[in-house]
Amino acid sequence: MSNLELTVLEPEAVPCCAPITSAELSAEDAVRMAAMFKALADPVRLRLFSKVASHEGGEACVCDIQDVGVSQPTVSHHLKKLREAGLLTSERRGTWVYYKVAPSVVAGMSALLDLNR
Repeated sequence: MSNLELTVLEPEAVPCCAPITSAELSAEDAVRMAAMFKALADPVRLRLFSKVASHEGGEACVCDIQDVGVSQPTVSHHLKKLREAGLLTSERRGTWVYYKVAPSVVAGMSALLDLNR
């Protein structure tokens, strides 16, 4: 057995589009970004997204983030909406589902709104 450690490198965050001050959004980029912002416009979804994004290790089991004041089926509904908008990825491990913020999402949304670029 080897003593080598495997290092997994996360892909570098790449914004989806240029800042809104640099050029007009394409229709395709506007639709994609609107879906993301719409998904985050719900307080429960925003809390769930925040819980996943800030969770130790960058991923969270649904069992660790479901305490947002709504029922478990409602939590599942909101997490599905966040996945459909491209904000979260998920992986089933046994009976639990683990969520991660989708690569480049936060950087892309931030870059879109960066007025100083």
